[in-house]
Amino acid sequence: MWRREGYCLGIESTADDFGVGIVSFNGKVLANVNDVYIPEKGGIHPREASRHHAMVAGRVLSEAFERAGIKPKEVDVIAFSQGPGLGPCLRVGATAARALASYLNKPLVGVNHCLAHIEIGRMIGGVKDPVTLYVSGGNTIVAAFEA
Repeated sequence: MWRREGYCLGIESTADDFGVGIVSFNGKVLANVNDVYIPEKGGIHPREASRHHAMVAGRVLSEAFERAGIKPKEVDVIAFSQGPGLGPCLRVGATAARALASYLNKPLVGVNHCLAHIEIGRMIGGVKDPVTLYVSGGNTIVAAFEA
């Protein structure tokens, strides 16, 4: 049975950031922790970025729980970015999310990264039935929502 009160932990690893957010079901952000892969020169190399993500995942998760002031067992659902994004980077986030969900025996939800940006904008802006333009990297979406 789905409760109104509870927590969702989300893992974001689509490109150069490895991030963990913890939010309450009513939309309050309890933690938003990330670590950014910054190459010495040039752009993002997917394999190197994924190595970075694997190295920082444990620390970022621990810091998110500390900032949120909750224990892992208090999380009700685990979410992760399932795309679009860089394959090797997405794999690290998905693996971390699956491992955590399995260990905690919690539901696992894959999230479209682009739509998540749009939904956050709707939540923060408090708008109803918006038409949005999302432009990020190689992704462009025009979306109309109806409640």
